[in-house]
Amino acid sequence: MRRHQNFQRLEDLGVYFPGAVDMLPEEWKSDYRLAGPRLAADAQPTLVSTPNAAIPAILTTFIDPQLLRVLLSPMAATEIFPEVRKGSYTDQTIMYPVVEHVGQVDSYDDFNAGAMSGVNMTWESRNVYNYQTGLTYGDMEMDRAALGRISIASEKRESAISTLNNYQNLTYFFGVQGLALYGILNDPALYPPLAPSLKAYGGLKWATNGSILATALEVYRDIQALVYQLTSQCNGNVSEEDELILVTSPTAMLALTATNNFNVNVYTLLKENFPKMRFVRAIQYGPNSNDNNQGSSIGTVVQLIAPKVKGQDTGFCAYPEKLRAFPIVRHESSYSQKMMQGTEGAVIRIPYAISQMVGV
Repeated sequence: MRRHQNFQRLEDLGVYFPGAVDMLPEEWKSDYRLAGPRLAADAQPTLVSTPNAAIPAILTTFIDPQLLRVLLSPMAATEIFPEVRKGSYTDQTIMYPVVEHVGQVDSYDDFNAGAMSGVNMTWESRNVYNYQTGLTYGDMEMDRAALGRISIASEKRESAISTLNNYQNLTYFFGVQGLALYGILNDPALYPPLAPSLKAYGGLKWATNGSILATALEVYRDIQALVYQLTSQCNGNVSEEDELILVTSPTAMLALTATNNFNVNVYTLLKENFPKMRFVRAIQYGPNSNDNNQGSSIGTVVQLIAPKVKGQDTGFCAYPEKLRAFPIVRHESSYSQKMMQGTEGAVIRIPYAISQMVGV
């Protein structure tokens, strides 16, 4: 053993290892191969556990507390007609009285009772349809969901309410098959729909394969025809200056952006000529397809509605019970609850205040 030649230089620099000695012969430092088998160079022993230099990935995973909920189509029926309660969920039929003033006149004479005036009364009836949904959740299910920062019980209640409301919105458009319960699109009292005018490109539609092919003037003329039909049906009770609602599918509504040669689009023309017209978009007015299973079976529909005629509502969306949540039932290690609602569909009181067109 001898003191290494660099120790003194290291000590001068302030690096000192007391008692350290050089164990290797000088010739081995220039060529390690001279050591041969006499130099111990043990390898790291084989691991018993699985090789891993990291922590579990879940410990470096952040869960965003803000939930992203899947969006459903807007419920547009109540944008067209107001929603009102009629009766209760115990009722099976709702009757709506209709009063018509009738009378005759003849020449006046002091001794002649003459013609008479009177009232004709009829009663329109609608059935009530009650429907329900349920939800269940368990103790372990809630605890596991809580680890992911989700209140599963609250989310399931929100889901049940959304399910009920979406079905109710659908009945406001199409009613319930087999009952005297109709919707805005299929009330039997509605007047027959108009056909669109033939377009310059050869078809009837405003748009085809995602492109608006009808010109601004052609789209405007179709809507003009709806206004003409509406005023004709109302016999002067509705004019172009009254409040009007134009309802069609979201894609068909885009045709109102068609612009003419003077850089004026259909929307601008409508607002100038029918100042109180407003617009409602509903997927139920589009054609039924794989992407839109709530669409109309007869193609794209456009309706022009006068919501009020001489102060009377043209129609309303009726329900006997908006939401009835029954008691939460406690089981051994879970809970269950039932919720129900009722519908009477859309009650169209003045059918001649609606004109419609199919096939745009």
